[in-house]
Amino acid sequence: MSTRARILEVTAELLANSPTGEVSTRAICQAAGVGQPVLYRQFGDKGGLLAAVVDYGFEQYLESKRARVPSEDPVRDLREGWDAHTSFALAHKSFYRLMYSTSTTASPTAGAEAFRLLVATLERCAAAGRLRVSPVVAARMVMSANVGVALMMITRPEQFDDPGLSHQVRDAVHARILSDPAPTPSAVAPVAAHLNALLADSPAALSDAETALLRDWLTRLSP
Repeated sequence: MSTRARILEVTAELLANSPTGEVSTRAICQAAGVGQPVLYRQFGDKGGLLAAVVDYGFEQYLESKRARVPSEDPVRDLREGWDAHTSFALAHKSFYRLMYSTSTTASPTAGAEAFRLLVATLERCAAAGRLRVSPVVAARMVMSANVGVALMMITRPEQFDDPGLSHQVRDAVHARILSDPAPTPSAVAPVAAHLNALLADSPAALSDAETALLRDWLTRLSP
């Protein structure tokens, strides 16, 4: 591990374990085994160090996202993307808390790529006819819910200790933004045949011409 990476790892760990959310550069240098001139030469100042820690965390997260090859099922990719996000958060708690901390000012592009990758998956869902809302609106809903549940599991483990919670929230959000797949011809055929048979025994709610037209359509859809 490089000196720069070691300083970033140590800083994230110390900040995550600090009761006040603060840590001195002296403590960071001592834990990383470097002198303060090394730290300042690498990051400029403490603000530069904190921004680098956030960017480093996002870069680790995005490495796996970039490496994923989209499948033929965008909905499955969306589901797996949620699970991968939660898994990263639980495996890298120190970095994740900093990445989404309200007290840390990240660079404007720190989380932009993650959002774009999510929107791209949702655009594929829309193209498949599976999205109820626009891809951008759906991305905002998914990301805010995914980050929220991950942060609660990390920062409030005594309250949010159910391992199935992430999946429950995921399924609830996906149910709101996703629509059911369009019926396939094989699914439509038996329904059409059944309705055609019922028409013969049902009171006439349509005119003879309308009934004949409907029966013609149903016959075409039947096996």
